[in-house]
This record gives sequence, C-alpha cells and structure tokens, in this order.
Amino acid sequence: MADAGSKTTRKKSRPAADLETIGLEMGNKPPQALDVEEAVLGAMLIEPSCVDLAMEELTASCFYDQKHRMIFEAMSALVLDHTSIDIITVSNKLKSNGNLEIVGGPVVLAGLSEKVGSAAHMEYYVKILKQKTIQRDLIKASYDILRDAYDESVPVDDLIDKAQTKVYDAIQSNVRREVQDIGSIINEAMGDIQEQQNSQGLSGVPSGFVSIDRITNGWQRSDLIILAARPSVGKTAFALNLARNAAVDHHMPVAVFSLEMSATQLVKRLMTSESGLSADKIKGSKKLEPHEWEQLEFKLRNLSKAPFYIDDTPGMQIMEFRTKAKNLVKNKGVRLIVVDYLQLMQGPVELKGMREQEVAAISRTLKATAKELNIPIIALSQLSRQAVTRAGSAGKPLLSDLRESGSIEQDADMVIFIHRPDYVGLSDNIEDREKTQIIIAKHRNGETRDIDMVFKSEQIRFLEMDDALDRMASRPIESAMNDDSGFVPSYGDFAQPSEF
Repeated sequence: MADAGSKTTRKKSRPAADLETIGLEMGNKPPQALDVEEAVLGAMLIEPSCVDLAMEELTASCFYDQKHRMIFEAMSALVLDHTSIDIITVSNKLKSNGNLEIVGGPVVLAGLSEKVGSAAHMEYYVKILKQKTIQRDLIKASYDILRDAYDESVPVDDLIDKAQTKVYDAIQSNVRREVQDIGSIINEAMGDIQEQQNSQGLSGVPSGFVSIDRITNGWQRSDLIILAARPSVGKTAFALNLARNAAVDHHMPVAVFSLEMSATQLVKRLMTSESGLSADKIKGSKKLEPHEWEQLEFKLRNLSKAPFYIDDTPGMQIMEFRTKAKNLVKNKGVRLIVVDYLQLMQGPVELKGMREQEVAAISRTLKATAKELNIPIIALSQLSRQAVTRAGSAGKPLLSDLRESGSIEQDADMVIFIHRPDYVGLSDNIEDREKTQIIIAKHRNGETRDIDMVFKSEQIRFLEMDDALDRMASRPIESAMNDDSGFVPSYGDFAQPSEF
C-alpha cells in the first residue's frame, strides 16, 4: 500500500509540461504570434470597445509572452475594479503588482499603443491568438500523454481515458458558446415542437411500453435512469426487455454492460423472451422438439441482426466503462446504454475501502458520461434489505432504500422501482404472482406514477396489463390453465425468477 501511495504522490507532484522544454526537444518553437499579442494589447489601451471583446474571448493563457501575459492580467484586474484602461492606469496596476519593471516600464506600454494597425481588425487578432492557444494546449496534452504512456504504473485503461479527456479539454477550453437572446431560443424551441408534431413520435429512445413512453416520451438524452429492485425481482429481465425493444423494434443501437452475468447467459434470456419457448428448453434442461427448433430459428432472425452490443467484463473500472462507452457511441452510434449493475463497478482506486464515497463517485461518473455523450444511461441498482422488512407503505420501495449511497438518488434524473407484492409477502393469491408494479419514484422532468404490469417469468418477459388481458382473451381458459407458458402459472413455474 505504501508503494501504491508513493506512486500516487509522485504522479500528483509531476510538473506540468513546459512549452520551452518541449520546443527544444522537438526542435521547433511553440506556436506563437507575438506581433498579434502586441496589437491586441495596444488596441485595448486606446479603444474601450476592444477591451470588452478581448475580455469576453481571451484569457491570460492566450498570450505566449510572459510580459504580455502580465499586462493582460493587470488589465483584467482593472476591469474587475471597474477602472478604465489606459497607459497610466495599467502602469499603476503593474507597479502595485511589482511587475512594471519586468515588462519594461511605461515606455513599453506606450510602444504597444503605437503598434495597432486598426482596432477594426480586433476580431481577426483574437481569432489568431485562440488558434495559437489551441495548438499549444494540444502540444502540452500530447506531451503529457506521451509521458504517461512511458509510465508503467499508469493502467492502460486510465491512459486511454486521460488521453481522450486531455485532447477534448484542450479543444473545448477555447470554444465558448455565444450568449443567446430569448427570441432565438424560442424560435429553436418552436422548431423542435413543430418537428415533434409532424413526426408524431417520441423525442427519446422508446421503451417499447406505451404506458411508460406516455410518461417519459422515451428515454431522454443525457439522462441517468436508475432501475432498482431487490435481488431476483426481475431487474435484469426488465432492462433486457427495454434494450431489446429499442434495438429490435426500433433499430436503435444499444449497448449492455453486464458485470454480473456472462454474455451467453444474457443472450439465452433474450432468446427465451424472443422465441416464446420456456426457459427450461433454452437452458437445456428440457429437450426441444423439431418444430420448436424451427420456431427458435425463425424468431431469432430479427434479434440476430439487431444493433445490440454486449460487454460482460466482470468488475469493470468506471474509467474503463467511460472509454468503452465513448468508443461505442463514436464507432457504433449507440443510442442507449444499460449497466447491470452499478454496485458491481469498481470506483477510483484512491476510494477503495470507503464504499459510500466509491459508489458516489461511480454514480457521478455515470451521470457525467450520459451528459457528455448525450445519450440515456440505464443503471441497475440494488435496494437495501429494509425495502422488504419495512412495514407500511404497502411494502413499496422508497428512494431512501437505494443501497450504499444517497448520491445515487441525487445524480439520477429518473428512479424506477420494480415492485412485486407477492415477493414481499403481501399476497398469497396464485393469480397475483405475475402482477408487477413499475414505480416511477423520481422524474426530474415529468410526473411520477405507478404502472401495473405483468411479469411472465417463464418467458422472462414483461407485458402491459392490456397486452396480458388480450393474450388471455385470445385463447380458451382451459388451454391457458394447462399451458406452462399461460397467463396463470403453476408454483413450479414461479420458482424460475430466482435464476433469472
């Protein structure tokens, strides 16, 4: 542990890349435009309008020359003090900071004011300085990546994530969004509304359940959706139903990160729900009849062609997940990610042994990843044991039941519970054994509601109540009672969810 701690300390104390040193090693001067820097500073000294433009677009790091950087910092301080900028005020500010002689005295400031070609060219000057800044930041980021790549103590997954983050930050730090007037924003919003009116579709990724989509309008971009329940209630089954509906029915690329089950186990579940055959036959405990083989092959055609991706890496590090998620969105066009499940992920190494903080860090990273990639992420989560033992509330889970960290509730845009009354001993009626409630307990951008559904454990499939009733009415009651895949299961059939 001491060795690991020393490595961490050494990484933290590593000095930042110096552009002059990098330039000497590369045999090139760092990108710079000293004459443009002088023109910008000179324009600020003689034209107040140039001050506003420079302060909005530039920072001290945009000036490569240290003396120019000091002058700009003095000007920035004057602006914050609501003091006008001219040679005298800037000279006094530099003098009070002890930097006047370093920059060359008032003579240098007077010289700057004479080097301005035209204040009208200020926007062009600013653009040049921002371009040079991006180039320098990319050089520093590349150098840091190269240095980390030679460090054997840096895990490869962390290296990939840091490399992507540094390059992204180098670009984004110099790209600023313009302030928008409300009129233009209203026009954009009206365009979105009009588009939705014409399309008559959902604004997000469909769940495949009308009752859920009516409330959510689909899973929305950048949302973190927490799907929580006690073990064996049907979290994975419901999540797979959601992923399957998006990928097969709507041809939207979906990725599932399974930290608990293997890819083969997940696919067998999908094959069960897709084919309509019993889980026992898919698992191999019962033999398939020849016509069932044909049924299986026919039913799986659409599933086999669906844009459905599975990663079953056990104990995945949260940074490894971020990297893989970025690649899936970039290379596969993934529109929805499912994580099964949150508590099995590994958080930052420095938080090992501090479980609540580790889970909080995982939750924050999942939300940040959803926002950065602009896609919804559905993360499964365990509920604490008190969700079962607590009296009252009809046995329904509460937000306080989310296990190991209150930050999960804070970070989530939606929290959905799966509640089975028979599971918590609230019903002994055989006919109630399939009844399930999908409880939308938190919805940051919409209403909360309890939705009644049916869980067909033998087929690992969730159905809306209307669908279940339609299926029941479409065949004789006697057949439904005797068929092992019917609406009313036997006690033996109900034992299946513990394995799924």
